[in-house]
Amino acid sequence: MRTDPPRTKMRLSAVTVLLALLATLLGADWTTFAPAARAASLTEVTGFGTNPGNLRMFRYVPDGLPAGRPLVVAMHGCTQSAAAFDTETGWTTWADRWGFALLLPQQQSGNNLNSCFNWFESADIKRGSGEALSIKQMTDRMKSDLGSDPARVHATGLSAGAAMTNVMLAAYPDVFASGAPVAGLPYACATTVAAAYTCMSPGTNLPPAAWGDKVRAAYPGYAGPWPAVSVWQGTSDTTVVPANMTETVEQWTNVHAADTTADTTDTVAGYPHAVYRDSAGRPVVETYSITGMGHGQPVDPGAGAEQCGTAGAYILDVNLCASYRIGQFWGLSGGGTPPPGGGAKTVVVPSRAADDGYVKASATGVGPAVGTLEGTYGVAVGRGADGQHNRALLSFDTSSVPDGAAVKRAYVSVTYADGSGDPWAAGNRMVLDVRSDCFGAACTTGADDWSAVASASEVAEIGRFTSGAQTSTDFTAVNDTGTTQVRLRLASPPATTAYVFLKSGASATLTVEWE
Repeated sequence: MRTDPPRTKMRLSAVTVLLALLATLLGADWTTFAPAARAASLTEVTGFGTNPGNLRMFRYVPDGLPAGRPLVVAMHGCTQSAAAFDTETGWTTWADRWGFALLLPQQQSGNNLNSCFNWFESADIKRGSGEALSIKQMTDRMKSDLGSDPARVHATGLSAGAAMTNVMLAAYPDVFASGAPVAGLPYACATTVAAAYTCMSPGTNLPPAAWGDKVRAAYPGYAGPWPAVSVWQGTSDTTVVPANMTETVEQWTNVHAADTTADTTDTVAGYPHAVYRDSAGRPVVETYSITGMGHGQPVDPGAGAEQCGTAGAYILDVNLCASYRIGQFWGLSGGGTPPPGGGAKTVVVPSRAADDGYVKASATGVGPAVGTLEGTYGVAVGRGADGQHNRALLSFDTSSVPDGAAVKRAYVSVTYADGSGDPWAAGNRMVLDVRSDCFGAACTTGADDWSAVASASEVAEIGRFTSGAQTSTDFTAVNDTGTTQVRLRLASPPATTAYVFLKSGASATLTVEWE
């Protein structure tokens, strides 16, 4: 029970109103839902902090999971539980296959009669308060126990759990790299029960800047980086109407200083998909509009490489696995064990530190020379304090990719070491040139690497970041018989000092996915 009687009394006195609202949030037939028992691999954890929101903590950790792996926080919908949201939605499948830990917070009926997270109560959606703080404390406990990568912590949820996903991204943008609300509502759409009804249907229409201001007010003074967001919505959802996807997109594109016009649109499994990019070209928001789907989490039961889940109440078989696509957007598929038999295979290769390095030259490429600070700071990209311009070389042994394999996607992940200024200022881009073999006469870094011809130029880019890790956009130019080298450079020479040092070796990886 809570130790704050006044707040508990307030909630119980509103029981009749909450019953109607919270039953609506997952449909009129919620009382018929009874989740199946879970295996012992789902474990409850106690003693994770002061727990002001009075929540329960469950976790799923694949056997032998090493330190430094990602962490996913998955929040159930109303009437559901941790045990009804792990395997059913596919998240345990990807935890085992890709290698990450899964945290599943669970609401209690003493807090909310239908076990909904309290996304509409002011005390539960603030930084340092209520349920938001409890989930943050659970996240801290996971990172402490498992050594999870603090730069790869992600949040997702369904319905009330989706609304709480937006709460966590807004209140703790310094903790979560990205998120994925499924059938959710914008952050701070409601702070009363009455307003919650309006948010759910017909929706609350605010200008993008007003939505963005709500997020910025959740952590005053925070200047970024902000979480990337994957937004999912059924077009036939009458519980949380599709207008909420529009408002959520407006909220997060505004936070990222991006416009509300999609940069790319396509279809995935026949459903509309859109991507919104920031000024650096980084995908910061994506949407999946599931035509004809009602209120629930999309799954695609089966044993295929992209299939997942078990259909049930609010877990809807629409031939598309949301957790798979969300994991792809977050870059989670870059680790773990490849699926058996057919389908996509993945390998993650650390850079070959002995061959890594950087080359500096004038803005026009005159007088190239190998940089000398690699052993202290790492490999440099951008203009140094000496006025010279730096290009970094990372070398990867990709001989483990089968000869003739059809590479579906590859991407480089790099880790920040040091820097000065903003190499991405004024729309500049950090781009990747790829060479199937070695750029210069030798694989070790040499002066000739500055201007050596690439097999593919500007095939990908790395968006702005000032700490932690960042992942490039995708490319396919990979050498399946030996070495693949990547040259990182700025598309335009900066006029003033602006550079970043990146770690090499195990802190710089190349992920290759093939069929």
